[in-house]
Amino acid sequence: MRSKHQTSWDASSADNILIETGMLCCRLWTLRRRYCSGPLLLLGVAVCLFYQTLMVARSRFKASQAVSNTERNKSAMTGALETFDELLLLNPGRLISAIETLQRERDAHRSSPRHGDRQRVVVLTGRHVATDTEVQLYQRVLEERGYEVSLSRYAETSAVLRPRHGVGEWSVLLCLNGSEMSCMRRVSFSQLQPRQRVNMIPVLTEVFSGTGSGSTETHISGLALPVSQSDFASADPMLGEPVDVSDGDRDTHGPSPCPSASPQLPAMVTVYVLVTSASPLTAFLHKNGLVRTNEETDSHTAQLTSFLGQHFGSVPSHEAIDNVKNVIGQVLRAAVLANEESHSHHRCLLCYQLMTFTLKFNGSLLPAVVKVETGLHFEALKDPGFDGQIAKEFLLEDVLHFLLPGLSGRTSVLSPSSATHTGTPQYGGCEGTHGLCLPEDEILLLLQFTRQLRTVGPFELLYPTAFPKRPCDQDSLSEVPSTAEDPNNGSPLSNFLNIVTSYYQEQGNLINSDGGTETESGDVPDLSLSSPTEDNERCVDPHLRQLYTDPPLTLSPPFSPWLKEYRAEVPFDVVTLRIRPEPVSPACHIHLDEHRGPRTANYPVGLGNSRINILVTDESAPEPGPVVMTIYTLHMYRESRPSLPMFGEHITCGFVQDCGLVVQPSLPCGLEPFPGPTSSGHAQAPSRPCSSGDVPGRWVVPCLSCADNRTCDWREVSWQPEGCHHPLLDPAQLQACMTDRKVLFIGDSTNRGMMYFLMERVNGSLEDWGKAHHTLVYDDLNQGHTQVSYSYYPQFWLEKSRRPTFQEALEQLLHRSRPLENSRQTVLVVGGVQWLNTNHLRTIRKVLEREGLEDIMVVVKSLGMGFHLPVDGIRSLALKGIQELYQENAGIINNAKSYGYEVLDTFRITMGRYKEFLQGRCACHFHEVEKLSFSEAPFHRKMKILRHGTSGRTILSGASAGAGASAGAGAGAGLGLRDERVPQDQDSDQWAGTNSSSYHVRGAVNQVYSEILLSRLCPRVLGN
Repeated sequence: MRSKHQTSWDASSADNILIETGMLCCRLWTLRRRYCSGPLLLLGVAVCLFYQTLMVARSRFKASQAVSNTERNKSAMTGALETFDELLLLNPGRLISAIETLQRERDAHRSSPRHGDRQRVVVLTGRHVATDTEVQLYQRVLEERGYEVSLSRYAETSAVLRPRHGVGEWSVLLCLNGSEMSCMRRVSFSQLQPRQRVNMIPVLTEVFSGTGSGSTETHISGLALPVSQSDFASADPMLGEPVDVSDGDRDTHGPSPCPSASPQLPAMVTVYVLVTSASPLTAFLHKNGLVRTNEETDSHTAQLTSFLGQHFGSVPSHEAIDNVKNVIGQVLRAAVLANEESHSHHRCLLCYQLMTFTLKFNGSLLPAVVKVETGLHFEALKDPGFDGQIAKEFLLEDVLHFLLPGLSGRTSVLSPSSATHTGTPQYGGCEGTHGLCLPEDEILLLLQFTRQLRTVGPFELLYPTAFPKRPCDQDSLSEVPSTAEDPNNGSPLSNFLNIVTSYYQEQGNLINSDGGTETESGDVPDLSLSSPTEDNERCVDPHLRQLYTDPPLTLSPPFSPWLKEYRAEVPFDVVTLRIRPEPVSPACHIHLDEHRGPRTANYPVGLGNSRINILVTDESAPEPGPVVMTIYTLHMYRESRPSLPMFGEHITCGFVQDCGLVVQPSLPCGLEPFPGPTSSGHAQAPSRPCSSGDVPGRWVVPCLSCADNRTCDWREVSWQPEGCHHPLLDPAQLQACMTDRKVLFIGDSTNRGMMYFLMERVNGSLEDWGKAHHTLVYDDLNQGHTQVSYSYYPQFWLEKSRRPTFQEALEQLLHRSRPLENSRQTVLVVGGVQWLNTNHLRTIRKVLEREGLEDIMVVVKSLGMGFHLPVDGIRSLALKGIQELYQENAGIINNAKSYGYEVLDTFRITMGRYKEFLQGRCACHFHEVEKLSFSEAPFHRKMKILRHGTSGRTILSGASAGAGASAGAGAGAGLGLRDERVPQDQDSDQWAGTNSSSYHVRGAVNQVYSEILLSRLCPRVLGN
């Protein structure tokens, strides 16, 4: 055999000979015309061709020699690596030591100052906007873990993902709902760098999302699995019904050696699976999920082992969990095997996929798969939009903490840096890997998998599993692909994963090795998927992690646990707000508005400003009770109804009731054409004054079209009785009418609102105000010539046995207001929202007759709108209840008239504008007292009034709404209240008195029925 040196010399000599021959051919070619004859020329051409042939042969010889040398070297290296891999496989302790050593070195490299800039995460928001809580969750968690976050709507619009930036500009790509197809089009999974990951695994999305070449059935129906193929078509079989199995080769309800598990209590379970790699297959199961029995209509969140233990028993519940893992593992393996060819084109070892599995227990510990979906789904909850989003974000946060390495250097996590490190030892011929001779992406996956097995958290290993299935499982589970087809068999990485799994299972150091602490109840009281805490655990971090609302609010400033004050605006049509704050620590308790307030609640959102206080408390010590640690405040502002100013021709529209709440089914709802003016400067009102305060009427408003309420000028809305008008008194008329009179009010806060309006109108100011819930007496009105007194009824906050009866409250009010004159100079105004009934009218008559006051003037304020919204903590009326209340109101009015009492029908007035309530949980307050600066004028002083002009037509006069416009109907609240005695050219502010109010009663609806009250108190002054 010739030596390598000799072979090299021979090749070099041959090269020199060939080169010289080629140069000779070139010289012959240049002299061909001068010296060469024909035969000699042909000889030269032949020599040149021979030279070219030799050159080609030489190239092939050198290439084959290089390949041969490479193969020999590779074969030698492979043999060495295989030998070393076998040593690691035979010595799991040495393998684990190598992995942990490599992990520590990479952690040290990552935490060193030389590690470079922060890694970038690209979040494609898709259908989400930047203010959505889910997007904020990704930003908060990722930034806390040291990543730089870049937001974009779609992959095509992301500057980071543009080709000119290359593939190395980002570490993690998160494709949120609505951006998945954009990711699939833009990202080439086969060209990703080993350190890059995407929250999608194409092979799984193609199988279970219907985006691949075939449906779910065609991809896995060839394998005998515990899956009902009809269920994959989004079927949701009722509990207790039989479930078909693919190919009919397995009957989950036939005889089985497995113990029966409460056949009378079938259960539907939704579990959440995190697939961290497809090939080799690695997956984890979240310990919480959604559960439902046949006795329930909606699912709720629960810890799976606790729920199954509660219904099946302790030992069977662990067997059921193992069966859940085995069944899901079979489905995942079948999906990967059925799409191996597709997966080879989309290899991305660090890519992950969240999946939702719905399984059914039906008389056996072995579940059947009902539905498989990619992504996280919570449709089984009662409110999947709000409660589901909260549960989803808790789970997503668990995923981010479990998957993505922190870059702060304090947590032992996977480093996505290069695999080669200077100064690291060499084993088995692989530099810097301590003998783990794997490609970089496989090393990263192995390190990640090992770290996750050692992590105590909400995820537990689903696949691979080291221990064999129980005999019962082997008999019951259907046939699965052979081990030769198992995607986790054959490769060194798969063998390493199996060894690591077995090692940590034997060491008892798998996930959730927390002493086996589980809750006794299957229900988790909150909707989060976080672990419950002990009642006596202290609240050491009293901050909110997020503030969830429905509808979602755009907070200013954006939410941060460290900011305590927020503001938000909502449009007019938003009348309720569901709010649920979530604390950073489960040991902290949340209460809304007060120490014992609810954790989550529906709030009515009144027009204008409102405020919600969020208290974070520590309740670890039974005494002295909850300790408030932190207070967050949310300031809300609800906009008034959108208004389109009228400057030209328009039509007048009227409405009796809103189509959103049809109280009288026999009457139309919404806007209808109403006979009225066709220009903005004229309005009509009947010249006859109304004879009572319960004349039916409707609200009228100028619009461009009655078919679209957005074309109306809602500042000009007014109440128009049928065939008459309620006169409006000027200050002089009102003061004269109220001289030497005593007005007694008894009722709730709605009655109190009319009292304060009367006081402001009579006095020209409101210097004293308070939310009184007892008896008040005011003697200084109208320069001391008018007395007003008030008694709150009913005192619902007291125990029933301690509450004063209506008769007792009335007698006390009469006693505090004496002396009283038995004439119409004494006025009793009684009524409220919805407590008044005919029994109270009989009581009034009996008490007045006994007290010798049967001739005084009694005004009955009828029922009104309120308690019509679904608000937590108070009663709420359904539509049918409101309709019945309307009929009851008609009976009260008729009964009051039979006693000779004046009536004020506030139900008709509030019915059409029920959305225009102000602050208050009952949604029944149509007034609000606000403090004014001395430069502000009260709202009612600037309202528009109807006047009877000299030409016989009614004209519109006065300035537009001022300070109270935000109440929603500002300027035109007084339309329909005509004043015949005010000259046409008199400014409307002249009758309002001096501008010295410290307080002002605002509210357009309250203003209308309060002015009607004043017109009924003074009919003789107005000539009625």
